[in-house]
Amino acid sequence: MEHSQILQNPTERSATLAKVTATLEELIRDWEIEEPIGPDTRVVADLGFESIDLIQMVGALEQAFRPRRLSLVDMLVDDGRYVDDLSVAQIADGIEARIRLSMEK
Repeated sequence: MEHSQILQNPTERSATLAKVTATLEELIRDWEIEEPIGPDTRVVADLGFESIDLIQMVGALEQAFRPRRLSLVDMLVDDGRYVDDLSVAQIADGIEARIRLSMEK
């Protein structure tokens, strides 16, 4: 999946990336990970997330974006299979895509 700016306004993209980053930082606060989280950080390879951590991440992100009432669990599945990993940018792009879809309804 390539990084793409789904919303035209880069300020919105920055806000989404910042909220995703802050949510992940909160989840790993006690994990002794010293590298900063950025758009290319991968949640499995770089942060060491396991399946239960991914589920907790989805729940935390759904809470962070709660006014939108987004369901994000499908971000973990691609063509009927669980994804191997996701970058912070991919997560932000997925959230923005879902926001756009919810606004079109």
